[in-house]
Amino acid sequence: MTTLDLLREDRVLSVVRAPEIGDARDLCAALVAGGIHVIELTFTTPDLPRHLERAASGDTGAVVGAGTVQTAAQARTAVEAGAAFLVTPGQGPEAAAVVATAHDAGVPIVLGAFTPSEVMTALALGSDAVKIFPAHHLGPKYLKDLSGPFPGVPLVPSGGVNAGNARQFLDAGALAVSAGTDVVSPADVAAGRWAEITAKATSFCSALR
Repeated sequence: MTTLDLLREDRVLSVVRAPEIGDARDLCAALVAGGIHVIELTFTTPDLPRHLERAASGDTGAVVGAGTVQTAAQARTAVEAGAAFLVTPGQGPEAAAVVATAHDAGVPIVLGAFTPSEVMTALALGSDAVKIFPAHHLGPKYLKDLSGPFPGVPLVPSGGVNAGNARQFLDAGALAVSAGTDVVSPADVAAGRWAEITAKATSFCSALR
């Protein structure tokens, strides 16, 4: 099963944006226990390659990728550390090189976009799915509007998605939604409060049904 297939099934991925991670492997196990199998660790966390390597060790059942990728060098570093997919916040000057690095390594790439023109550019560059960020500013109706000219394009809203609005984004045509601090608060991650994270993941997944 590919990462996109898993997203079609689970309808959610977890974005971990924390200043520190107590144990990335235990974090992934906690999220999987709550029903979230696709997990994005971001370059805003110091020493990300070490956390990616730790998350990839053992069999937690998680598919772990790297987010906030902005350069080809970061893309290479993430893939070498074990990232199973890459996500960008937008499309900077190295977007094409990031896509090429991902595809050369055989991993999917999700470019960030907001406007229709940016979605078109992401698709032209070869993005396997498109992250719509920040999603909460215009909400589910905007995602539905985007789905009109881009039928069948896998869109993943991110930023401000929570248990209260996630189902609306899915109903508006999203492939999946990104669960951020609503599930993985930086404090819980740093303190290793894995049971709390599992409970929040379970609650979030329940809201998608």
